[in-house]
Amino acid sequence: MPPKERDIAMVFQNYALYPHMTVRGNMAFGLKLAKTDKGEIDNRVNEAAKVLGLDEYLDKKPRALSGGQRQRVAMGRAIVRNPQAFLMDEPLSNLDAKLRVQMRSEIARIQRDLEVTTVYVTHDQIEAMTMGDRVAVIKRGELQQVGTPTELFERPRNLFVAGFIGSPSMDFASSTLEEADGGLSVKLGGQTLKIAESDVKKRPALKKYAGKEIVLGIRPQDFEDPEYAPESGEGSRLKVKIDLVEAVGTETMVHFTVDAPVAITEDMKELAADVGGDEIAQLEKRAEEGTNEFTAVLDPRTKLRTNEEVELAVDTSRLHFFDVDTSAGIYEDN
Repeated sequence: MPPKERDIAMVFQNYALYPHMTVRGNMAFGLKLAKTDKGEIDNRVNEAAKVLGLDEYLDKKPRALSGGQRQRVAMGRAIVRNPQAFLMDEPLSNLDAKLRVQMRSEIARIQRDLEVTTVYVTHDQIEAMTMGDRVAVIKRGELQQVGTPTELFERPRNLFVAGFIGSPSMDFASSTLEEADGGLSVKLGGQTLKIAESDVKKRPALKKYAGKEIVLGIRPQDFEDPEYAPESGEGSRLKVKIDLVEAVGTETMVHFTVDAPVAITEDMKELAADVGGDEIAQLEKRAEEGTNEFTAVLDPRTKLRTNEEVELAVDTSRLHFFDVDTSAGIYEDN
């Protein structure tokens, strides 16, 4: 179908407002082109302005508005059309951090009130995870996985999705699965993490990888300060030396080096390229040295300090495993 017949309303990254028109004129422009009745145009514009909190700005021009207000006008222009669907192309990327958070909640509220399907394109995974009912992760134009935010976070289909979703990103290392006492354990450098039998049953395909190299993934949130995880026992702790401690109030981020090889796969290179700079070169350098940089997100009460040697507890029920050749997550259907 030609674009004008698709009944999709677009919200652009750069607002795309007409500077010589008032807010009212910008919001009404598409309806005028469609030769909508003047009374109907006024009703729709006034209704949308009320929803967006723009009532008092209808007679102002875009240059008199803040970035957040301009983006609301752009949304109002789309809303008045009563479309079958909205397409929003990174609508918040031009706003500062505080305003982005505010507008994110406003867009989510408006979408719930209007009940119109919205396709929202963003590079910001937090926007995707907090606003999306279903999230599609795309790499170089190819769909990697689609599902609820929880599904993508807890059961990533491959290394790329696992590393892309989550902040800070997942820690990865090249490891080996071993059979021990009728169960499985994973070798991380010179240390071992035991996998409970109940967890192996959730991922029966793991048994086929016994004795083989895999990529192990640990989310930073699945580490704990042993002081606050007294029940963690042998096989669920890692001895580490802390390189840096960042206390940010609501949590404490601890950076440390693990004596375990960096996993070098195409997905890992893609994730490094996404970060930019010389990240790929740094990844390959760490692979040669056999060291690995990990991050843990701990309780803000933690008393751990830089250069301290400690044991960090690991929630082994939440470990992630990936095929080293295909980068696919290892679950029950591999």
